[in-house]
Amino acid sequence: MHPNFVDPKQAFLLVVDIQEGYRKALHEWDRTIERAGVLIRGAKALELPVLCTEQYPKGLGHTAPEVLDALGDVPRFEKKSLSALGAPGLSEALLSLGRRHAIVCGIETHACINQTVHDLLAWDFSVHIPRDALSSRRPLEHEEGYAKLLRSGAIGGSVESILLECVRTADHPAFKAVYALIK
Repeated sequence: MHPNFVDPKQAFLLVVDIQEGYRKALHEWDRTIERAGVLIRGAKALELPVLCTEQYPKGLGHTAPEVLDALGDVPRFEKKSLSALGAPGLSEALLSLGRRHAIVCGIETHACINQTVHDLLAWDFSVHIPRDALSSRRPLEHEEGYAKLLRSGAIGGSVESILLECVRTADHPAFKAVYALIK
């Protein structure tokens, strides 16, 4: 397998701060939460561990209902730091998975995603960032943040490309479920 491909035996999904308080402020909110929902459901079909953070939910609200519906009962970690790894208990939860391929989606690309991905890279994780499941309040912040992450060593892609890398073949037990999500 190419080193830039997602290894489903090593992968987990981290959903960062897709909260109700951003609904009216986020650039392309509908696209972002729709693609994040597809990614979450695909990760579950692939039996990848899924974790979620919420940035100061007292002020920004909890995870958007559409995303929460896809997440179900996955662990959620409250944080005040920009990096998700600053959420109490999250670092320990990630390390206990024993997996080294992080798929990261959420908001905002130039802020919490930026700091989270850089921390994961510093911890020697392979980090995959689906462009269509990330966003910021302003398009420029998203584009600049995404470009910086790629320059820093994160592996770009889309929700569909990442899910297809995980199944690799129509013989995969989750192929039909994943294909139904992406078509």
